[in-house]
Amino acid sequence: MCQKVKPVQLDVRILARNDNAAAHNREHFSERGVFAVNVMGSPGSGKTALLEATARAFDDVRRVAALAGDLATDNDAARLRRAGMRSAAIETVQACHLDAEMVHHELHHFDLAGVEYLFIENVGNLVCPAVYDLGQNANVVVLSVTEGEDKPLKYPTMFAKADLVLLTKCDLLPHLSVNVSAILEALGRVMPHPRMIPVSPLTGEGVADWMGWLTA
Repeated sequence: MCQKVKPVQLDVRILARNDNAAAHNREHFSERGVFAVNVMGSPGSGKTALLEATARAFDDVRRVAALAGDLATDNDAARLRRAGMRSAAIETVQACHLDAEMVHHELHHFDLAGVEYLFIENVGNLVCPAVYDLGQNANVVVLSVTEGEDKPLKYPTMFAKADLVLLTKCDLLPHLSVNVSAILEALGRVMPHPRMIPVSPLTGEGVADWMGWLTA
């Protein structure tokens, strides 16, 4: 006997638990005067190198800190500590992104005294991290010139939620057939307010512009 299937509306959001934790993180940052930046991008896009250059650009590196997310190892956090930045690793083991509860847990063991800017270096991925609110003030996507001109069109959700895109490894442009204008055009099709800064942590190109955006 056939039974009629009735649709059931689910009123509880799947991400409700994450959103509650993100709201708590946001209050935590606001109370301490911390500007939190969710730094996202593919593996090897240059996220850690960018943060190393950022640490060097501050007159007082004690003003900045980072939480570095990865499936395994604390390699990125160790690199940032060597650059002078206070940092800690969040190992997700199998998760392809950070979530607000992971960040919340680490904040209970992390010294934010004197910190004005906290960078949350997300797991290398252009899909999952875009979905999870961490309580951040801004989303920055790191895109390297070696990744292709159509990445914003292939991963529109990530770039649609970005406040800024940092186009890294620009020192390689003389050796590549990459059209930077095409990347900017692609961003214009998915970002509500397109903003891109070409940078090279290796040569220092664009770092002052990035710092200007960050500290404005």
